[in-house]
Amino acid sequence: MHYLLLIHDDESADNGDLMPEYTAYTQELQASGALVGANQLQPSDTATTVRVRNGEQVVTDGPFAEAKEVLGGYYLIDVDSLDEALEWAAKIPSARYGGIEVRPVVMRRAEVGA
Repeated sequence: MHYLLLIHDDESADNGDLMPEYTAYTQELQASGALVGANQLQPSDTATTVRVRNGEQVVTDGPFAEAKEVLGGYYLIDVDSLDEALEWAAKIPSARYGGIEVRPVVMRRAEVGA
C-alpha cells in the first residue's frame, strides 16, 4: 500500500543542518525497497494558490492558510501496513521539530482515454 509522508515544520526555525540526516534516511528508505518518490518543496512564500469561486478563477500568492508549520516536502512509500508507514515517518529528521502527516494514497487504475 502506498502512503504519503507529508513533512510539516517551521521553515523559519533553525533546525541545524539536517541534510546529512535526510540523506542517510533517504538511503535507508531506498535500500529497504519502500521508496517510491520524494521531493523537498521550495519555501511557502513561493507558493501560489488557485481557487475557483462562482466560476471565476482566483489566484493568490502564498499557501492556503497562515500557519507556523508548513508543508516542506514529502516521501511516497510503498509498505505493507500503516504501522510500517508510521515507523518510517518517525525516522524523518523533521519529526523532532514539526510533524509528519501519514496519509494512505487512493490507488486507481488509469482509465483509457481519461
